[in-house]
Amino acid sequence: MTRRTLVSAVLLLAVGVAVALWLMSRPAVLPPAGSTPDSMTDMPGMEKPREAPGARSEGGETSKAAKPLTPDSSRLTPDTGIVTIPLERLQTIGVKYEQVARRPLEKVIRTVGRVAADERRLVKVTIKFHGWIEQLFVSAIGDHVKKGQVLFTIYSPDLVATQEEYLLALQGQKQLGASEFPEVARGSKDLLEAARRRFQLWDINEEHIRELEQTGKVLRTLPIHSPITGTVLRKETLAGAHVDPGQELYTIADLSHIWVLADIYEYELAFVKKEQKAAVTLSYEPGTVWTGRVGFVYPTLDPKTRTAKVRFEVDNSDEKLKPDMYANVELTVNLGTRLSVPQEAVIESGQKQLVFIHHGGGRLEPRVIKTGVKTGSHYEVVTGLKEGDHVVTSANFLIDSESRLKAVVESMGGMGMK
Repeated sequence: MTRRTLVSAVLLLAVGVAVALWLMSRPAVLPPAGSTPDSMTDMPGMEKPREAPGARSEGGETSKAAKPLTPDSSRLTPDTGIVTIPLERLQTIGVKYEQVARRPLEKVIRTVGRVAADERRLVKVTIKFHGWIEQLFVSAIGDHVKKGQVLFTIYSPDLVATQEEYLLALQGQKQLGASEFPEVARGSKDLLEAARRRFQLWDINEEHIRELEQTGKVLRTLPIHSPITGTVLRKETLAGAHVDPGQELYTIADLSHIWVLADIYEYELAFVKKEQKAAVTLSYEPGTVWTGRVGFVYPTLDPKTRTAKVRFEVDNSDEKLKPDMYANVELTVNLGTRLSVPQEAVIESGQKQLVFIHHGGGRLEPRVIKTGVKTGSHYEVVTGLKEGDHVVTSANFLIDSESRLKAVVESMGGMGMK
């Protein structure tokens, strides 16, 4: 059956129902008093139609005409909009009710985040002079190092020259430090301090300076130490390579505390506050839950996805969470106790939201309400309902469709009534 044929059939059916209802609702036309009875009823053996009970009074006067009965199973009261449906039919279509009440509401925000190293625990190892790498002690990405551990040794002509200058200044200080001329004593001391300060600016360990003072021997190479305890994420050098000042040789991160960067939609940002706790899980290890907290909500929004970055800080002492992993983030927001109805009770009708209130005896009232926050199973009710109202939570659309059909049919029937 084509769509046009189906539409025509529906229209014909609606018109037929309307005409039938109109004919059934018309009052019976009685013959004038003293007129000749209908020929069919005057024929022998033909029984006259019975009058409705109470149609005539004892004095023979016609009482107020009774309302005609219609075959409808439900009735719409035009002035109040209440739909009346027999209780048997309500049970047949499976109508259920629930009481409007104040409940503690929680909004759950779920998203996916990417694990990243804590930038405050991330360092890059560089040098401040040119030289050649003699020996690598940490030679692979992923190696775990401790603070103060030797990463490599380096030979640099500048280091060798500075060591020699320091030894000469140290010897001069010993000889001229007690000079009777203050300028001479102060000059030898300033020369020694300048050489020591150069070592410090080059990040040479204080221990090596003391060793140089004790032995008096110039070392050909000097070791470079790790500034933190962590994991090597990048290594950009090899043994024997020449390195320049500022060149990044290692990237080391402390992964015992990491970040999870997640995208939150803009309509959910109002519920995200700093220091809120969140549950972090891995899809392939759902039994393990890490507790994170909101550390920072980034101030910009992605115009394409309409999301903002939120940084969750997580303790990762076992280092199971590794950079660039994907993790599930669940943020539970406590909204307090609010008046609410189940989501199943609300009918979305364009810009309006509708519920059916049960007044008992099969009487259902459609009412427009205004909702607030939507949680996993309930709507917050702002206006339109009060605590204790009974709302329909199942078969809403069947009731809504039937009430609309009755309204249309009655309006079409009313057009023909005088």
